[in-house]
Amino acid sequence: MNAADVPQESSSTYGGYLKAVYARSGDGRMTLVQSRGWEAEETVTRQAVQAFEALAAAARERVRAGQSSPLEVHMYRARMDVALLAQTSGLWRWQVRRHIQPTVFARLSQAHRARYAEALGIHPDQLDSVD
Repeated sequence: MNAADVPQESSSTYGGYLKAVYARSGDGRMTLVQSRGWEAEETVTRQAVQAFEALAAAARERVRAGQSSPLEVHMYRARMDVALLAQTSGLWRWQVRRHIQPTVFARLSQAHRARYAEALGIHPDQLDSVD
């Protein structure tokens, strides 16, 4: 995208703030250009956030039914999936999927809880609650 083509629509997502995007300048080099965003980007972002909120609500119901661990709810609240949580926490995806099982989650070591809490940006004591 050329610097002159960077969208400058007034977007309510950023509340009047500007963000930096890369664009090609007149001399052909990549440079940072300020942008107010665009409506399409705002729409897609809102849809993604709504999808994670729906996943968190469904996970909360599974936790209440004893079918899942609170880790799943916190994962979706942080707008992560299994792959991203695994990458952020330094664990394997299969381990994260296993820790979503309530019986396995109940036996997690303090070290694993601390890794998840750090990756999710919460205190380790908050891992056990979903409300």
